Amino acid sequence: MFWQTYKLGDPVIFCVTKHSYRPGRRAKSIHPAPHGDAYTYQVDKFWVVADIRDDGELLLLRTRRGKTHDIKVDDPNLRHATWWERLWHGDRFPQAS
Repeated sequence: MFWQTYKLGDPVIFCVTKHSYRPGRRAKSIHPAPHGDAYTYQVDKFWVVADIRDDGELLLLRTRRGKTHDIKVDDPNLRHATWWERLWHGDRFPQAS
């Protein structure tokens, strides 16, 4: 299977599915629950690659607040940030440490 290659420090975007009664302003693909009580939606998270594990199949991603997440390289919700997104949303990505 083909997947993108990632390097340490690469800015990435991970699309997270959330559920709540009131979606935030960055929510997209908003769908109401069957009875209209809550919503399911997606939010883009702006992270950086902190470590590459298991022969390049698993990534350790770091958030702005220092949290980490192990994500598989071939996860369909993970993608490189485009140059435009790095320019437009540069303050949302974690700073290099």
